[in-house]
Amino acid sequence: MIKKLFAEFFGTFWLVFGGCGSAIFASQIAPASNGQMGILLIGVALAFGLTVLTMAYAVGHISGGHFNPAVSFGLLAGGRFPAKDLISYIVAQCLGAIVAAGALYTILSGSGTPDFSGPGAFATNFYGDAVYFGKGYSMGAAFLTEFILTAFFLIIIMGATDKFANGKFAGIAIGLALTLIHLISIPITNTSVNPARSLSQAVFVGGNSLSQLWLFWVAPILGGVVGGLIYKFLLQNNQEEELAH
Repeated sequence: MIKKLFAEFFGTFWLVFGGCGSAIFASQIAPASNGQMGILLIGVALAFGLTVLTMAYAVGHISGGHFNPAVSFGLLAGGRFPAKDLISYIVAQCLGAIVAAGALYTILSGSGTPDFSGPGAFATNFYGDAVYFGKGYSMGAAFLTEFILTAFFLIIIMGATDKFANGKFAGIAIGLALTLIHLISIPITNTSVNPARSLSQAVFVGGNSLSQLWLFWVAPILGGVVGGLIYKFLLQNNQEEELAH
């Protein structure tokens, strides 16, 4: 169990450090100007996908590669994860995310005092503020976005890791799914679908990021649970059970 928790800790650390780090240090959501070059929205989305893809193959065989409380809840609902391990997994994930955010904060502080005055600062999640492309989205729109995307994320995870699927490609499918999720929702909420990732950044920014944090726990967890139940009862291949009867 200790090795599983360390795998979740390091996997979630890598997700936050790589994904949020790319958004903090390398992104320019608007087109590059004044000689500034950035990886843009597409690059940030790809970075998040790559973190999950790489850690899925590195430590997924140890812990199952959740790296996300919403995934743990969804796999529990889908019958793929024991309830007795849920709290310890979530604690390990949150600790890994917070330590990664602390490392990012320390690095960012090396260039001066960080400015966390605006929404989305330090790769935090948000709703209601017009940050990208001059558009802001309501709390309801943000909730629905996070709910739907996390539900589909769980459907993809459970399908890609199903005993009847080709498990060798599961990490690729899951990583690309997270990339697509970010391409859709960065302009809406800065993309959470992961309560640990949202918590870690909000802890260092405080203020409005903490007051809005509830949405980025409730919506992804509910979405994950619904996605897990949808796969279990509507999509899962129960061929072996049927043959046994």
